[in-house]
Amino acid sequence: MNRTRIVPGLGPIIAACVAVASTVACKSPADSGGPSTASAEVQVTTSPRPQRAGEPLDPMRTAGRIVLANGAAALGDDRTTRAQIEGLADDYRRAIKLADTSRAVDHEAARRAVRQIDGVRSVAWIDRENLFVIVSRNAARTYATIDAACLAMEPLGDTLGVVVHLQSGEAVDAEDLRILSRNCQLSPGDRALLQRDRAVDVVPDAIQSQHRADNPREALDKRAWERGNRESMKLIEDTTPEM
Repeated sequence: MNRTRIVPGLGPIIAACVAVASTVACKSPADSGGPSTASAEVQVTTSPRPQRAGEPLDPMRTAGRIVLANGAAALGDDRTTRAQIEGLADDYRRAIKLADTSRAVDHEAARRAVRQIDGVRSVAWIDRENLFVIVSRNAARTYATIDAACLAMEPLGDTLGVVVHLQSGEAVDAEDLRILSRNCQLSPGDRALLQRDRAVDVVPDAIQSQHRADNPREALDKRAWERGNRESMKLIEDTTPEM
């Protein structure tokens, strides 16, 4: 009778992992301190978030992959072994913020996908990594819009290799003209490994900040102008029945 050969020392490791997995799986939310049914429902309805890179490797996840790879190798399951090894490599790549060049986002497909987002006026690639997006309203110039663009591109490739630059087409002053930039999977200001930090803003943030500090009345003058403009328009409407 044929018997499966077990790699020496692997048995206790597999048994321990099975025990840990069974304990976690059998715990109820109340036992584990997890969320109640009501809070779980809230979590389900929460808006989706883009993928995140740059996080440290999860020790339990890494150990699990190693155990599965060793177990599959002992059983002669080359497909599972290869899948777990590739998974380890992918986890490490994401931890060090290295984009997967073999899964680069298709530029034209990405441009069409982002163009469908509500409030987006135009989309263009500056180069192979930087996507420039113009929205029709100042209120849409937010990181939430960048999130939406990144989510739209996720099915098309690895968005860790994409930086979205967002500008308002309604802007009338330097503040509204300021461009928001962010790598799809990282925090603002952070870039993927080997990714060039391209400056897209015409006026750097440091100069804009210094200008605001040197001209504290600028914001007050703008609000006064807007208020006077509204009052003038109301006066014209009140005195001109045709309007």
